[in-house]
Amino acid sequence: MTPQPLVKDGAKWRVGSGFSIGEIKSLGLNVYQARLLGIYVDKRRKSTWPQNVENLKKWLADVLEGRAPLPLPTLPKVVKVKPKSGRAFRGVTTAGRKSRGLLSTSYRETHNYKYRKKERERKLRKRHEATRGISNILKFST
Repeated sequence: MTPQPLVKDGAKWRVGSGFSIGEIKSLGLNVYQARLLGIYVDKRRKSTWPQNVENLKKWLADVLEGRAPLPLPTLPKVVKVKPKSGRAFRGVTTAGRKSRGLLSTSYRETHNYKYRKKERERKLRKRHEATRGISNILKFST
C-alpha cells in the first residue's frame, strides 16, 4: 500500500490527497515515474515536508526489496469529449429549431417529438415529406 502524505492544516496534521512535486523530486523521480509506481501526486501543493520524503524513501526501499506489493499506476484517466456542433445544428437557436422540426415542442434539444410524429405519419401512410403544398396533394389524389 502506498504511504499517505501528511499535510499541515492550521495547527493540525491531516492526511493529504497526494505528495507534492518537490517531495517526488527529492527521491529522484519525476511525476510520470511516480504515478507509474502508484504514488498519488498533488500538483497544487507547493510545500515539501521531510516526514513525507522519509515515508516515501522507506516505502520505495520496501518495494525494491519485495516486502511491499507494487500498487496499480495512478495515471490520470483520459476522457475524450466530442465537441459540440454549432448552435443551429443542435437546435438551440430559433432558426435551428425550425429547421429540425422542434419549434412547436417543449423538448427543444431532443428530437423525440419529431421522430414520433414522423413514425405516426408513416403508419397512416400520409407521405409526410411529400405532402407539403396543395400541388403535391392534387398529384397523389388522382
